Amino acid sequence: MHDGCTFNHRYVKSNPHEVENATWMLTVFNCFGRQFCLHFEAFRLGMSPVYMAFLRFMGEDCEAKKFSYTLEVGAYDRKLIWQGVPRSIRDSHKTVRDSQDGLIIPRNLALFFSGGDHQELKLRITGRIWKDE
Repeated sequence: MHDGCTFNHRYVKSNPHEVENATWMLTVFNCFGRQFCLHFEAFRLGMSPVYMAFLRFMGEDCEAKKFSYTLEVGAYDRKLIWQGVPRSIRDSHKTVRDSQDGLIIPRNLALFFSGGDHQELKLRITGRIWKDE
């Protein structure tokens, strides 16, 4: 359990070409007295391998809509940013993934952000959660 509304996670995989359909459920966050969970996974979107990160709220959808979040990944003076509303944990993981409701990183860009040698996946994803008024 992580207390706080900002986070900084590293994802490392020694062979990024073996990470098909892999899911990592990472830290649970305690923020504003509520819990959130950051997901990161690899899958194919059509024929293209991608990585996806998204935030889920541990509660009902109507409560989830009271919050917003950003996710950011980058290196070499370039970055991708996603901003959205967390999905409720009541929405299935597959529903969130299939709706592409999160930060989607194509494999070639993920490898570029990892150092460009295509030998190891090393991504740093940062984020922030805030309450909408």
